[in-house]
Amino acid sequence: MTHPLQQRLIAEVIDREGGYVDHPSDRGGPTKYGITQVVAKRHGYTGAMCDLPRQKACDIYAADYWHSLRLDNIALIYEPLAEYLFDFGVNSGPGRAGEELQHTLNVLNDQQRFYRDMKVDGVVGPITLSALRDFNRARGDEGLRVLAATINACRIAYCRDMARQRQSQEAFAYGWFRRVVELGGA
Repeated sequence: MTHPLQQRLIAEVIDREGGYVDHPSDRGGPTKYGITQVVAKRHGYTGAMCDLPRQKACDIYAADYWHSLRLDNIALIYEPLAEYLFDFGVNSGPGRAGEELQHTLNVLNDQQRFYRDMKVDGVVGPITLSALRDFNRARGDEGLRVLAATINACRIAYCRDMARQRQSQEAFAYGWFRRVVELGGA
């Protein structure tokens, strides 16, 4: 059964990303609903990007950006964190979102008093989920709010660095920042 948060987030990202776009500065090339041509092809789509079916985009978002980050499990612990990680994965790749979660959990483990440091590989698996549950037990709801806000701060820093390193990406920086800030409720 699909988690209601998953359905809402996928619908929102598709609405936010809009229809077909082929911006000359977009490193992803032609997109529809925010799905790049490379990603669509990896999922077996061979048609023109302007014709990508909405349902195919929904299936790709579920597979690549929801299930790969184990967000069903994370949503059970703290839905806002699942929401932020989903959007982070959409914009920066699920591996990067997973790495930032792992880095952040490692520095919040009180010198391994709450749980052991984990390997930072971007793969959200049993060890990452166990660390998140242990963090929740140690810090509670307040800790989860801090963790989620920290993930959003990492997102802003990543976007800033990308625009700083590739001047062509400055055209997108304000929109990226606005998206993170609006999603975070600030």
